[in-house]
Amino acid sequence: MSLPEPSPAEIQAIMRRGVPLAAEWEVEVLAAASGTALVRLPFRPLLLRPGNTVSGPALMGLADVAMWAALLSVSSGRDESVTSSMTVNFLRPAGAGPVLAEARIVKRGKRMVFGEILIRAEGSEELATHVTTSWAVIAPS
Repeated sequence: MSLPEPSPAEIQAIMRRGVPLAAEWEVEVLAAASGTALVRLPFRPLLLRPGNTVSGPALMGLADVAMWAALLSVSSGRDESVTSSMTVNFLRPAGAGPVLAEARIVKRGKRMVFGEILIRAEGSEELATHVTTSWAVIAPS
């Protein structure tokens, strides 16, 4: 018998408790189910870099928590896996506004999980950042 998937609101609460920076940045989980997640980073001047665009560190942090939200969606909200690698390609500036990250699990094995995250400025179809990531699986205690 499989356990029910947590709601986006439940995943957001878990994420904000587990990563206090996500709470500080007010990251929102808009959707999360079946190994995918849609996460929103609201606009905050603190996250900008010269050139009036969201900074690389902010986008990398968003990608990381978006992937964790996707993992939480398939683990009944109990996932203690850790990021082992992340490859980030900045394709264009995300601009000075809210940013969306779409995460999906590409392959979930017993010891490793591989994922992809696509980041866009809210309201734009143009991809700003492409991220691939791997996570080391740690069984919940």
